Amino acid sequence: MITTTGARPDEVMTISASRLLEDDKVMFAGIGQPLLAAGLARRRQAPGLTVILEGGMIGVQLLPGEFPASTNEMRAAVGAEMLTSATDIFLMAQRGFFDYGFIGVGQIDRYGNVNTSLIGAHDQPSVRLPGPGGANDIASMCNQTLIVTSHEPRRFVERVDYITSPGYLEGGNSRAEAGLLHGGPSFVVTDLALMDFEPESRRMRLRGLQPGVSVEDVQNATGFQLLVAEELDALDPVNAEELAILRQLTGRV
Repeated sequence: MITTTGARPDEVMTISASRLLEDDKVMFAGIGQPLLAAGLARRRQAPGLTVILEGGMIGVQLLPGEFPASTNEMRAAVGAEMLTSATDIFLMAQRGFFDYGFIGVGQIDRYGNVNTSLIGAHDQPSVRLPGPGGANDIASMCNQTLIVTSHEPRRFVERVDYITSPGYLEGGNSRAEAGLLHGGPSFVVTDLALMDFEPESRRMRLRGLQPGVSVEDVQNATGFQLLVAEELDALDPVNAEELAILRQLTGRV
């Protein structure tokens, strides 16, 4: 991967994800990279982005070097516009008030179904993952879901071992047929590429490449066959200003 700033892969995908966020929108963020991407977007192109956490914080203002470890940590409440309850947050999501939901994954499949529960058989899993938190509600009820994750075959799998957060289920109209009448994953951002979902089949589709990455690189890191858009975007490399802001937020200055 080619950058002029020495950015790490996790920084590349966080910065790429932040660029998707628009001003004057409302975002329901998961902890970690989704929240970092939101914090970066607010300091650059989207100062009017309202960031909401499951713990009841509305209008989150991240403190540089004081990144919260969970959605319920009070560091996330400093400077917030409003403090309410998790119940109120999920009611707002159900009513369609959130433009973006933003989550990470343990596994993801070709239809954008996400697993953060377990690896292996349900009765005897080989790995227990952290679980959904509010990710199922985010993926089920927000107007669109953005996903950020590192790109490797163990994460991008033919079929997830457990559907923690629904994508397009079996593809086509199956999400709506299951009662999820709106929303769904819109973009998947990784350290290698940007993907979306083909509108008819709802299969994951390669849309853009990080600097220095080829289509073959992306396919080799994916455990299923990706669709490829007719015109691929060349994603802009990380610039020094973006990286400096991100590292200030994480305390890595």
